[in-house]
Amino acid sequence: MTQKEKTIKIAPVTRLEGHGELTVRLTSTGQVKDVQFNVSSTRFFEKFIEGRFAEEAPRIAPRICGICPEPHHLAATKAVEAAWNITPPPAAVKLRRLLINAKQFSSHALHFFALAAPDFLAGPMGDPALRNVVSIIKALPDIGKMALEVMQFGQDLAAAVGGKAIHPVTSTPGGMLNPFSEEKRDLFLKRVEKAKSQALETVTLAKKVVQDYWDPITKLAVTPTYYLGMHSKGALEIFDGNLRVMDPTGKIVADFDPREYLTYYGEYVPNHSYATHIYFRPVGYPDGIWRANSLARINIADKMATPLAQEAFKEMRDALGKPIHATFAYHWARVIELVQAVEEIEGLLKDPQIVSTDVKLSNVEPKAGDGVGCVEAPRGTLIHHYWTDEIGIITKANMVVATNNNIAGIEKSLLDVARQIFEDKAHENLKLPDPMIK
Repeated sequence: MTQKEKTIKIAPVTRLEGHGELTVRLTSTGQVKDVQFNVSSTRFFEKFIEGRFAEEAPRIAPRICGICPEPHHLAATKAVEAAWNITPPPAAVKLRRLLINAKQFSSHALHFFALAAPDFLAGPMGDPALRNVVSIIKALPDIGKMALEVMQFGQDLAAAVGGKAIHPVTSTPGGMLNPFSEEKRDLFLKRVEKAKSQALETVTLAKKVVQDYWDPITKLAVTPTYYLGMHSKGALEIFDGNLRVMDPTGKIVADFDPREYLTYYGEYVPNHSYATHIYFRPVGYPDGIWRANSLARINIADKMATPLAQEAFKEMRDALGKPIHATFAYHWARVIELVQAVEEIEGLLKDPQIVSTDVKLSNVEPKAGDGVGCVEAPRGTLIHHYWTDEIGIITKANMVVATNNNIAGIEKSLLDVARQIFEDKAHENLKLPDPMIK
């Protein structure tokens, strides 16, 4: 009797900030034929904002994502300002930096503690009923309490600056609608030292996880790709800077202003997914597949922008080298960015200009033009590109979100690990620690 080909389908994929399915196809001899990550829904946001006044874009765009609405809010604002040649007041720029770092802090904490940590603490083969943040809180109440407090600090600060913790409303072409009061500044200054201490504790926890799981981290899904990320004079940056592309050998092969993205971004449309695959255009597809997100930014950076984050960055580089292709190392990179975010928050809160009332231009004139707004969302590089007519109505929009930048790399790493599991049985010989939650 001839064995038939086999298809394994996981629908929906959980622990995912969105909607997706996973399909693995095996040959009759058990070889991996194909792996697909299927994005099964469409959003149409580019069409939603066509025909709208450009001032509305920063209020519509945050609905693209409930996890990272602040980056969309700010990228939309920056795109309109670029199209209309607007330079906002310096205090407004600092408030926007405070907002995006608040989101970076809360989002990285959410991802590490709620999405990643349960599998490590309960063990990847542990009872699924234990692999969740509720189990962490019950079994390890001190860690659970810290996780909730870290996430809360970021969300509270995002709400204080953005008007709401989810779907902010304060950034507008020409500045910010509301200044940041001295009372709010003083309130968060009292809380930031504890948040910084907890960020460092999170780094310690992450390092223990890495040490305990060194075998799978350094052996499973070690997938060479290109990497995309933002920097400012070589330092890791998430709000305003140039974009770098690193090849799989660690060489920087492009360094460009985000306005030039169409020269470097290629777009491949797979038949099995509604999400397009963005890749390094000069190389082509699939050779030019790249990844964004925390590890990509760590890879392309020469250094971190803040001292404590730099110490953690150096420790990671010393341990894993450059570039780092281990997919599981994204978790380590994420907590390094967590530290930089809270250090930048502290610096901005101590800046006297953060409570300036000069945060909005008095007159903003719409005009015909096109502009690119680029920031780093927690999951990767985000671009909004808008074209407007002479009265300021958006006639065309192009949005390249983190999912587009990452999905081809996700499929490639899933293909690698599927071959290791189904063909090489590599997972059977991995050294795994005893779980902390049983």
